[in-house]
Amino acid sequence: MSAPFRFPRFFVTSPAPCPYLAGKTERKVFTELSGHSAGELNDALGRIGFRRSQSVAYRPSCADCAACVSVRVCTADFAPRQSQKRNLRRNGDIVATACKPWATEEQYALLRSYLGSRHPNGGMADMDEQDFADMVEQTPVDSYLIEYREPSVDGVRGRLIGCCLTDRQSDGLSMIYSFFDAAHPLREGLGTYIILDHVQRAAQAGLPYVYLGYWIEGSARMAYKARFRPLEKLGPDGWSRFEPADADRAAAQFELA
Repeated sequence: MSAPFRFPRFFVTSPAPCPYLAGKTERKVFTELSGHSAGELNDALGRIGFRRSQSVAYRPSCADCAACVSVRVCTADFAPRQSQKRNLRRNGDIVATACKPWATEEQYALLRSYLGSRHPNGGMADMDEQDFADMVEQTPVDSYLIEYREPSVDGVRGRLIGCCLTDRQSDGLSMIYSFFDAAHPLREGLGTYIILDHVQRAAQAGLPYVYLGYWIEGSARMAYKARFRPLEKLGPDGWSRFEPADADRAAAQFELA
């Protein structure tokens, strides 16, 4: 006889300054992912807008704001735009490998370079090597780290230029965190390429969605997510497709490179 299902206990964090909207405070509701049912619970919570961080599933629960909206790409109907097709051709020689969630010094060095270039004052700016190892390795669900490398030369493995920590859920791939060589002189659009690769991987595996996390209307930092269409957002009545009117203009101001 299987063990009885135990309903998870949820907790709420104390209010803190919002990292995305000036003058706002953020608050999160969260629960622990543990035991044999961790994967099933993560799947169920993912469908209602939760994200995973190590062994915790969380989602925004702000008292006076609902700007953060969960979004996911519909892989079966996805058709790359001309700029995305060019990106795929330009980066078509990249070697992508799905690895076990085990942190390396090479990955950490790439992360430090990425944070220094893109998010020098962000919440992860002080992440040390142990913090990075915890982020990658402390997972109770089906996770892997996809490495993106330049082609091998004379049998020597190519340089690491991108990574993405990814969860495989029952209905899609959830991109937990990606980072890349943002200053590479010959690899424009690496961040876009990593998302396109995930859309292709999910479609080939018969998974209908790629979960991109949260999107905020009018936020230039998050506008790139709306370029991967068709896109669905989570609202009070469930998931529905949408077409953000300002996506292209905002994304042009903060291009995902």
